[in-house]
Amino acid sequence: MMSTAAEPTDAPERTSFPLAQGRTRGYDRDAVDEFLARARRVFEGDGTEPLTSHDVRRAAFPLARHGYAIAAVDAALSRIEDAFAARERETALADGDVEEWVGATREVAQEVLDRLSRRKGRRFDRVGALRYGYRVDEVDLVGDKLARYLADGEPVSVEQVRSVAFRMQRGGYREAQVDAVLDAVVDVMLAVR
Repeated sequence: MMSTAAEPTDAPERTSFPLAQGRTRGYDRDAVDEFLARARRVFEGDGTEPLTSHDVRRAAFPLARHGYAIAAVDAALSRIEDAFAARERETALADGDVEEWVGATREVAQEVLDRLSRRKGRRFDRVGALRYGYRVDEVDLVGDKLARYLADGEPVSVEQVRSVAFRMQRGGYREAQVDAVLDAVVDVMLAVR
């Protein structure tokens, strides 16, 4: 009779993402599987550590040969972030914190709108002349569209904001500041869905 080794029970369950093709690197499979297992535990109420929609958005994974296809994982993370954000909104509203929730969302939206209303080329700090940052003209173009969304309700989707990418230029905008504003816009969009 042949015996089989039992799988360890604490090993993360493998997901079914496609693998990166050819020489393209993908997200490290173990890192993705561990994060998704943690997210599932927290969402189902079994997790002891906190995890928010913002944490899901900021998740990053090392690249590896034979890793998961990046686009497929990113799409799944977007859906998970949406689910966490909806639960956070529902919890705040169920706790009777409607005014606080709306007030906080308005405050963030106004802060972002104030920044995006600055003169073009001066909306964010710049990196040094010899360093690379986001292209100023591209960021300002996206900033104008987001300002119209916040001020006038011009249509913009969460996916458009999540997937925005900028080329680099010497002396460009500081990446961390631009990314923080994009994150804040996503937070506002998810809060008012």
